[in-house]
Amino acid sequence: MSVLPTSSAKPLIYLASASPRRSALLAQIGVAHRVAPVCVDEAVAEAEAPEDYVTRLAALKADTLWQSLPEAQRLPVLGSDTTVVVDRSILGKPADESDCVRMLELLSGRTHQVHTAVAIRSAAGSEVRLNVSEVSFRPLSHAEMRAYWRTGEPADKAGGYAIQGRGAIFIKHIAGSYSGIMGLPLFETAELLAAHHISNEISAGISTGVQG
Repeated sequence: MSVLPTSSAKPLIYLASASPRRSALLAQIGVAHRVAPVCVDEAVAEAEAPEDYVTRLAALKADTLWQSLPEAQRLPVLGSDTTVVVDRSILGKPADESDCVRMLELLSGRTHQVHTAVAIRSAAGSEVRLNVSEVSFRPLSHAEMRAYWRTGEPADKAGGYAIQGRGAIFIKHIAGSYSGIMGLPLFETAELLAAHHISNEISAGISTGVQG
């Protein structure tokens, strides 16, 4: 486990993820945190539904980090997991160019789902929330798919694309949570943090009577 500071503010939580996007989204809502990625087995269980898969992994990541922390260093831990789903099939990270092209062929000209779960683990216990959003792609040519792979962007992205990056040019429409598609649904995250009495910048301002 490596722990990386993300700001000079005293951290309120640990983020059990190496994703810079998730860290940036937490910073966006003013939650001071420290990045502490963990390694867990991300294999899909036999006949496991996509929603069960992402909620299980999000909770596993949060609990794995929590259990590894010395008691004196424990803070609430946030874990998250995202997967792309088409025809009820889970699309993970592409293994190589041909695998990325295969995934993009499945998504081309169609609407698919992005499942993202967020979990919190603290002394009060654990809790998980799920966000499901829909993304519609325009038709893609094979030349585009191969050129996109060569940018390097799809290599570590579920489904082989990034909505916040160059892959945005493929997306015709979304329904749901943009932040959830990126990897951390902020509505559900804020709800979980509030339930565990962890404030963000806005709620902290309200509680201290800060007014504009």
